[in-house]
Amino acid sequence: MKYPVLFAVLIYILSGCNPTPVATSVREPVDYVNNRIGNISILLVPTFPTTHLPNSMLRMIPAHREFVTDRMQGLPLNVPSHRQGEVLLLMPFCGDVEKVDVSGINYRYDHEISTPYRYSVFLDDYGINVDFAPAAKSAVYSFAFEENGRRAVMLRTVGNGEIKADGKVISGFENYRGAKHYFYLEFDQTPAQTAGSKTDDRHANVCAQFDPALKAVKVRYGISYISVEQAKKNLEKEIEDFDVERVAQNARNEWNKTLGKIEVEGGSENEKTTFYTALYRSHERMIHISEDGKYYSAFDGQVHDDDGVPFWTDDWVWDTYHALHPLQILLNPKAEEEKLASYIRMCEQSPERWMPTFPCVFGDAHCMNGNHAAVIFADALCKGLKFDVAKAFEGMKNTALTETMIPWKRGPKTVLDDFYHEKGWFPALHPGEKETVQEVNAFEKRQAVAVTQAASYDDWCIAQLAKSLGKTEDEDFFMKRSYNYRHLFNKETGFFHPKDRDGKFIEPFDYALSGGIGSRDYYDENNGWTYIWDVHHRIGDLVDLFGGARPFADRLDGLFATEIPMSKWQYYAVQPDATGNIGQYVAGNEPSCHIPYLYNYAGEPWKTQKRIRMVMESWFRNDLLGIPGDEDGGGMSACYAFSAMGFYPVSAGIPVYNIGSPVFNKTTIRLDNGKIFTIVAKNASWRNKYIQSARLNGQPWNKTWFAHDDVVNGGTLELEMGDRPNRQWGVGKDAIPPSGKIRLEGISWDETDETEIGIPEEHRQEIGSRITS
Repeated sequence: MKYPVLFAVLIYILSGCNPTPVATSVREPVDYVNNRIGNISILLVPTFPTTHLPNSMLRMIPAHREFVTDRMQGLPLNVPSHRQGEVLLLMPFCGDVEKVDVSGINYRYDHEISTPYRYSVFLDDYGINVDFAPAAKSAVYSFAFEENGRRAVMLRTVGNGEIKADGKVISGFENYRGAKHYFYLEFDQTPAQTAGSKTDDRHANVCAQFDPALKAVKVRYGISYISVEQAKKNLEKEIEDFDVERVAQNARNEWNKTLGKIEVEGGSENEKTTFYTALYRSHERMIHISEDGKYYSAFDGQVHDDDGVPFWTDDWVWDTYHALHPLQILLNPKAEEEKLASYIRMCEQSPERWMPTFPCVFGDAHCMNGNHAAVIFADALCKGLKFDVAKAFEGMKNTALTETMIPWKRGPKTVLDDFYHEKGWFPALHPGEKETVQEVNAFEKRQAVAVTQAASYDDWCIAQLAKSLGKTEDEDFFMKRSYNYRHLFNKETGFFHPKDRDGKFIEPFDYALSGGIGSRDYYDENNGWTYIWDVHHRIGDLVDLFGGARPFADRLDGLFATEIPMSKWQYYAVQPDATGNIGQYVAGNEPSCHIPYLYNYAGEPWKTQKRIRMVMESWFRNDLLGIPGDEDGGGMSACYAFSAMGFYPVSAGIPVYNIGSPVFNKTTIRLDNGKIFTIVAKNASWRNKYIQSARLNGQPWNKTWFAHDDVVNGGTLELEMGDRPNRQWGVGKDAIPPSGKIRLEGISWDETDETEIGIPEEHRQEIGSRITS
């Protein structure tokens, strides 16, 4: 073999071994993190080996896009927003500096080691060892030189900006998508020479040259969105010298504290690595950007006092409402309250007073469809978190009624929205029919079914906010609209089917392939098979639409058993986001995360147990290809973290968790209130995935769910596991998870039949006795 060493290393990593050296003889939680998992994408975007503190303003990812390369453009001071580019590249050199073309640099590198708390790499061409460690708003680099020649370190903007040098200090800013990213950087010694120039029309740079006799040059720096002076304060507050080891140890301690809130026992070393890596990725964002009690908001371009409540941003709520926000409610409820307050601030600071969907440091990126900020508010409300419900409601109401629902469009409502508000569904175009509404994105299209379903769920969540405020008229209004998904259910086929403006189903129609790239004419990133199940807020009614539990379970079986209709290379050219298939089930996209748990609602929980294990074992692994699709900054990882523990929040906004099949024999969750919730899965193993019996706090438990209060009050769920299904456990009316019931003021269940509070007249006769389960 031509490259035996390289091949051995590749096999070592792909086999599931963690290439990161263990710092202590006893493995601590952070030692199980392998941030190389998923660094080679199944098709679209890989995961990135990010070095940072939990939810910190500063994140470092070396400037290369794929694991399978040995080229990088430099070492960034920061990655301000998930997956949206870096700023301010550090580029060390050795030798004849004048001959280096800094505008087209492409380092060759080797011996790269990345952990959450430390990063190191060897730059081949210049013989430089790089070492890096982060704090929250500052960091430190060390460059150790092996070759002879002049030593130099250049700092270059990625976009445009201003940089100036003064002795040991380099400072300035880079314009990042409309926001100014300030920095203050210090060398550990004074450069022999410093020069600045423009490398081209876009990039500013400063090059500091040092004595050729030096063995190492060290750099420490702070960042800010407020000013250079604040960046300096942030640095001086967090890092007192140039000791990479000290900063790395502090970062390591912080990660162990964060990851140690959940302790798992049993399972394999690979399963522990996959779990703790998912938990690590679930703490990339949102990010805390308050600086000494102040924060910059891109929503009005101003610096504000935070009044003791830190400001958070960087969220893609279409991806994160499913599991990431519910996980943070469990683990970090105070921080989640601050995030909700930040959403309200962003809404109030925007000229239109619209709630953002993808808030970033530069403003609202406004991607995807729906406005699921409503969901995270409703979920927090029903789980007892504190925030200004009145302001959240007013912001969501104004957004729902005045902003357009057109995907990827931030703007006032259009004729399409007026049609929706009157008729109750987003109108679709027939194949080949020309788009007449100029606001519709030429690639993203109308997504007519996905928009209707998203709005139905959002409206249900807004109704919960209204109910808690005693706003009966508003509650009734939004509750009626929350049934709009029913307009598109095709009883003949058992799919949600797009309709034109005349109320006619689009025909002919292929639920796997119609709608162009990602089925975006009608759905979004996924085809009609995935969108059968996108009724989180009223699953009992969804079962009724199918005619009962049997046909509902049969359709679930069909989802997992129906193969893709053509060769993979042809199919993924049409459905590139729908990877991680098991039949038509898509493990690689967040709208599918809850689907295996729906067997619990059909009285067949053993199928949930089988399917969720199949999904985890097939598509979430400790290797470079171990993520089934776009991970989305914690969105996908949080889904896995819940499922590996053995439970999942199927319906955010309803304070219950569905029981699945735990990977570990014991999971201990240490809560902020001092309580402990423990899941014991006796005999759990690859073979023993089926629940034989259960006890909650010592009492027999035949339900496939438990309440959020059961967790936060502390307690123990004991599951006896076996290798064959117990078809008697978890069946019966009381075993089915609540769907449509809500809790007010964190106290009691509201058992009110929703027929009394606003079911539209056209649906009343269709809905049977299972309005709520």
